[in-house]
Amino acid sequence: MQTVAPSKPATGRAVPPTVKLLINGEFVDSRSTQWRDVVNPATQQVLARVPFATPQELNAAVASAKDAFRTWRKTPIGTRARIFLKYQQLIREHMKELAAILTAEQGKTLPDAEGDIFRGLEVVEHAANIGTLQMGELATNVAGGVDTYTLLQPLGVCAGITPFNFPAMIPLWMFPMAIATGNTFVLKPSEQDPMVTMRLVELALEAGIPRGVLNVVHGGEEVVNGLCDHQDIKAISFVGSTRVGTHVYQRATLAGKRAQCMMGAKNHAVVLPDANKDQTLNNLAGAAFGAAGQRCMAASTAVFVGEAQRWIPELVEKARGLRINAGAEAGTDVGPVVSCAALQRISGLIEKGVAEGAKLELDGRNPKVAGYEKGNFVGPTIFSGVKPGMAIYEQEIFGPVLVILSAATLDEAIDLVNANPNGNGTALFTQSGAAARRFQEDIDVGQVGINVPIPVPVPLFSFTGSRASKLGDLGPYGKQVILFYTQTKTVTQRWFDDAAVSGVNTTISLR
Repeated sequence: MQTVAPSKPATGRAVPPTVKLLINGEFVDSRSTQWRDVVNPATQQVLARVPFATPQELNAAVASAKDAFRTWRKTPIGTRARIFLKYQQLIREHMKELAAILTAEQGKTLPDAEGDIFRGLEVVEHAANIGTLQMGELATNVAGGVDTYTLLQPLGVCAGITPFNFPAMIPLWMFPMAIATGNTFVLKPSEQDPMVTMRLVELALEAGIPRGVLNVVHGGEEVVNGLCDHQDIKAISFVGSTRVGTHVYQRATLAGKRAQCMMGAKNHAVVLPDANKDQTLNNLAGAAFGAAGQRCMAASTAVFVGEAQRWIPELVEKARGLRINAGAEAGTDVGPVVSCAALQRISGLIEKGVAEGAKLELDGRNPKVAGYEKGNFVGPTIFSGVKPGMAIYEQEIFGPVLVILSAATLDEAIDLVNANPNGNGTALFTQSGAAARRFQEDIDVGQVGINVPIPVPVPLFSFTGSRASKLGDLGPYGKQVILFYTQTKTVTQRWFDDAAVSGVNTTISLR
């Protein structure tokens, strides 16, 4: 079983391996004529070639999932749970291997790659608890001899579209919970870094997911549209940019599907003067520049309140001390961004910030990284004096760039955060319980950290981004996702005793 297969042309010269599709339990070669290179962002080495699946291949994947749903939906809940117990064990056993693949194709440091996988592993562990999570409710004697109960039944074929920045965590947010609840699934990984996703899929089959229950297609816009439009797909989960997420949500809901789209962000970290200075600055540097800033929950924006603005020079020095290198190198703090195009976009926004009058406190452009001169590197970059309306504030930079705004009071900082259209995450750094309680009550953002810079909830809770950062009512894991992947059916029943016969009841009431 190989998800990435080497190949040779007629000349015998080695060429990059090809990434396979998964259809009806088999890893198969695509017949596509459109391919994309998977490139190591630190070296520009082509690691593999990924196909853009044909319409026929997409239809075959959905048909396989539809056929498998007929039996999978009736599989005992304990059987489903045990698959995910085994799956979490396999992920743990292969953690180093998975992290190495992720780092090679995406650029993250090895410790951060393991963190990416681990946060997905937590959801797999949660899926193994499906017996408790998918329980309905029962009320007896709601009327004379009448009981009412609910069933949480699977929808059918579901689909997931995942981003490049978390090629392990986000797929693990999606297909385990969908499959554990009795659905079947078609996954479309990011075409930029699908290799670690495919290795996770391989392990999922080894754990016991049956033929056709999980399928994988690769591609770009045409495949995304095909998933949104397909009449046999009942629900779609998406994580990625606001532009694409809005398109997916509109197209999928127009086609009558459930959809949840977690999208762009501009996450503000508000710093009060009473905060623990060293801890706060360490947290800001880690949350802004970790993963080269390519996190939808990165603390990309800081709001220094009052006297806390005096800490900016110390923050700059902490950022200046971070080590820029290939993710596979020991001691690396900031690896490359995912592509040459991403590097150009980030550099262009830095130039725009300078042109618009923000103060460039630290310029991370064009760092020298010995041995990796072709890598997509940009170092930690800090702007101060940033104002609403500037491009570096209004746009999600998605790189290791921190923009700093100032506020005179906590009230002013809250108003500033609430005026931004995005509502993915925010954080407050303080030692005041009163300030923290006020902040969490008044801030209009879905996920709030108090002295926690990246407040991504553990799977016992749900991912709750809000406003322009989210479309759809329910989050991608936790209790909310059980409702997303199931249909609630309410049953009202009465069993008659032959000895007791009542007359005709022409009212709506039960008696």
